[in-house]
Amino acid sequence: MVQNPRLEIACFNLESALIAQQNGADRVELCDEIKLGGTTPKLEIIKQAKAKVTIDLFVIIRPRGGNFVYSDEEFQQMKQDIQAIKKLNVDGFVFGILNSDNSVNFAQNIELVQLANPIPCSFHRAFDAVLNPLQAFEEIIDCGFQTILTSGNAPDVNQGIHQLELLVQKANNRITIMPGGGLRSSNGKEIQQKTKAIYFHSSAITDTSELANPEEIQKLKAILNA
Repeated sequence: MVQNPRLEIACFNLESALIAQQNGADRVELCDEIKLGGTTPKLEIIKQAKAKVTIDLFVIIRPRGGNFVYSDEEFQQMKQDIQAIKKLNVDGFVFGILNSDNSVNFAQNIELVQLANPIPCSFHRAFDAVLNPLQAFEEIIDCGFQTILTSGNAPDVNQGIHQLELLVQKANNRITIMPGGGLRSSNGKEIQQKTKAIYFHSSAITDTSELANPEEIQKLKAILNA
């Protein structure tokens, strides 16, 4: 059975989450601090989002911007955040931890996935920083993640399109490959047709604000489902 393409919108505030919901998004990835590339939102914002957003709500677990190698204190903070946010009945978590050599930190990732269980987890674009993507890909599956958000180990999905195509083929229904990073209505159809992915990720921000653009979300949904 062929699945209809689905769209996740990265939202950096509650207003964007509501815009995403009202304009046809299938899922919200809730973050804070857009200038840092997304960090764990405050508990109160997650509570408000959970009260108002009826589509799936995934929450990023990232204690700071920068790289994805975390100190013991930062790792403890990630565990505490998952435990606290899990009580709010969110629909998913988004995180990714690397070693200093940019390989997947298997022990720490699997500990967080097990702590989150039964809530599903996505491995975010830390994947695009790994040196051996195909090895990392298998390790992420073994950790128990259900999704990898990636631009195909490139700065954006346009440059990573061939790698994305390969990853979707390799996934073979073992994990969902979700193209994201520079995905817009202008390139969405090409990315979809070449990669054969079924889940897509975009901030849908088209200006210098931190708000998702309603028309861009509508265009993306229409293009993906055309």
